[in-house]
Amino acid sequence: MVYDLEQENKEILARYKDLITNTYRNLDEEQNKLIRKAFDIALDAHKDQRRKTGEPYIYHPIEVAKIVANEIGLGATSIACALLHDVIEDSDYTYDDLKKIFGKKIADIVNGLTKIAVMNHQNISIQSENYRKLLLTLSEDFRVILIKIADRLHNMRTLESMTPEKQKKIASETVYIYAPLAHRLGLYNIKSELEDLSLKFNNPEVYFDISSKLELAKESREKYIEEFKKEVSEQLEDENLNVSIKGRAKAISSIYRKMLKQGVTFDEVFDNYAIRIIYKSDAKNEKFLAWKIYSIVTDLYHSNPQRMRDWISQPRSTGYESLHLTILGPDKKWIEVQIRSERMDDIAEKGVAAHYKYKEGYQQSSDEKNFERWVREIREVLENQQSMTTTELLDDIKLNLYSKEVFVFTPKGEIKTLPIGSTALDFAFSVHSDLGTKCLGAKVNGKLVPISYVLLNGDQVDILSSQNQKPKVDWLDFVVTSKAKSKIKAILNSENNGLVEEGKEILQRKMRHAKLNFNDEEINKMQKFFELKSSQELFLKFQNGDLDIGDIKKYTEGKGIFSNILQRFRKSPVKNELFTETPETNLDMIVFGKDEQKMNYSYAKCCTVIPGDRIFGFITISEGIKVHNDNCPNAINLRAQYDYRVLPAKWVNEESFKNRIKIEIEGLDRMGMINDITAVISNNMNMDMKSMSIESNNGVFLGSINLEVRNRSQLDETFKQLKNINGVSRVKRM
Repeated sequence: MVYDLEQENKEILARYKDLITNTYRNLDEEQNKLIRKAFDIALDAHKDQRRKTGEPYIYHPIEVAKIVANEIGLGATSIACALLHDVIEDSDYTYDDLKKIFGKKIADIVNGLTKIAVMNHQNISIQSENYRKLLLTLSEDFRVILIKIADRLHNMRTLESMTPEKQKKIASETVYIYAPLAHRLGLYNIKSELEDLSLKFNNPEVYFDISSKLELAKESREKYIEEFKKEVSEQLEDENLNVSIKGRAKAISSIYRKMLKQGVTFDEVFDNYAIRIIYKSDAKNEKFLAWKIYSIVTDLYHSNPQRMRDWISQPRSTGYESLHLTILGPDKKWIEVQIRSERMDDIAEKGVAAHYKYKEGYQQSSDEKNFERWVREIREVLENQQSMTTTELLDDIKLNLYSKEVFVFTPKGEIKTLPIGSTALDFAFSVHSDLGTKCLGAKVNGKLVPISYVLLNGDQVDILSSQNQKPKVDWLDFVVTSKAKSKIKAILNSENNGLVEEGKEILQRKMRHAKLNFNDEEINKMQKFFELKSSQELFLKFQNGDLDIGDIKKYTEGKGIFSNILQRFRKSPVKNELFTETPETNLDMIVFGKDEQKMNYSYAKCCTVIPGDRIFGFITISEGIKVHNDNCPNAINLRAQYDYRVLPAKWVNEESFKNRIKIEIEGLDRMGMINDITAVISNNMNMDMKSMSIESNNGVFLGSINLEVRNRSQLDETFKQLKNINGVSRVKRM
């Protein structure tokens, strides 16, 4: 292909100028020089490289740097690191080269980003290992994570050039790992965009359906906001308040979550957009003005007290501050209104990077304290990481990233913020690890309670301890915080450490005799082969003799197990005993992989699959290939953690058999409703209805119907016709 190099050079320069013009922070001459030097090195390093789109590779680091500079709001050091983030990995420049040119700090950050990138390219390493690596960078410099999030955001924005399977893998990993991190770092806009883009590639039908409906409603939404502005502005101006009022549609992924959670259609999600009132204020009057605006709005409109959220008196642990109220607006529809100062809005938009802008003139806010406390706690968990499997680490920290919070008090009246569901024992560990390990019980609001007591908002907690107390295994059944779990496991596992080391030495010797390399990658493969939870468990099995040289021989013969499984489970005259669920006659209905090969398979029990659904195969160790629906609740986790075991799958002859599914139908009851429903199913669509139950209560009916469906298009047409029946409000596949 011939490229217009002159035109590309002009475009590169234009993008660079756009980068340095639109920065969140004001940059001085020295900082501009640093960024220019980083740009020059990046330009040289990537001069002969192109992206899959054919564009010069340098476009990517420039765009990542723009996100870092403007959307996240970091300073010159981070902007320079963003420009350089692929230099060590993709060029001849080394860590030592960058250290000489830019100094240790920048070289270390770029090196941290390189470690994560290298992790991404290792075939056997599951994504949760990548996540562990990512979190470990918190112990060095959390700017690594912020730049990595920017890198991932730009990759998601340009994901169209990838194959569909690659798109799904990257999208799943994004929503599984990077969106929760962006949320916890206060980057709400980026978190929402990452989730939306992930939905776009994982479930395009849903994404484009909601997107088009939001676009159709745009005009009426803007009209509504103008009406609200008109009614509220006059009152605010009378009070000499300087405000701006704007409306925004809620994230597509957020609307979809509500549809799933509440079991409603798009039209039934009553708050798919929100109005934001942003006011100017100095530090002294900030809270007072928020409540003043709240008072003016609630004088004009009825509010729903159950949906009021005060994130100003007690900010979220992410640093988010705002008053949220739900009002019956100008057209008598419920709508969410968010009230926040310019500073609060800045922190909501930029997250952690904005915290430091407001140090002067404001008290050291609880948002900054909360963030620093979270970083400290994650570091403490990582220090004890050897006591947890990677998946446990992933699940525990993700729980703490997304969980809602409970606010409790120490005996001295100090507020502690913990994930909802935390126990008295979690509280003890949050105060001090030593207090947690010696915890006997607690006094909550003056009453004696066990260590498993689940804390409620406003509880005052006094921990009772004893020098003779030691952590017990059953403690792990009720603690929820990562800190408590990791400390308990570390202590419980310390007894096993000697045996683990002994087993490690035994395995090392046996692997040497079997001519196998003793390294993390091989141990990881071996652990998966024997279906063990951790490498420690593997070492203990060799220490106590459960596994021996014969098992290593089995492993060696089955090395590369997952690629061999593809061969092992191809259709053959001999029926494999693992696949009794799938009749031999159905083997030609689905083909797998790029070569569209016929293989034995069975259907996963976690989702319903009918011909025409988008599907994929997943290689299990003991049950062969399981076929999942693309919308399976486990699809994201499987693609994010075990992508190397996911197989593209395709229907061959979807008309060749029927599949039974269950649908739920709801609406206003009337004479003849059942006849109309059965007419659509039996007469119009010629479908076999296996069972039907309908209950009517005060004029509203709820029905459940089991159907034999031939394919997806038949189901879609049935849904369309059922929804057109007078009085039917909702039809849902169960």
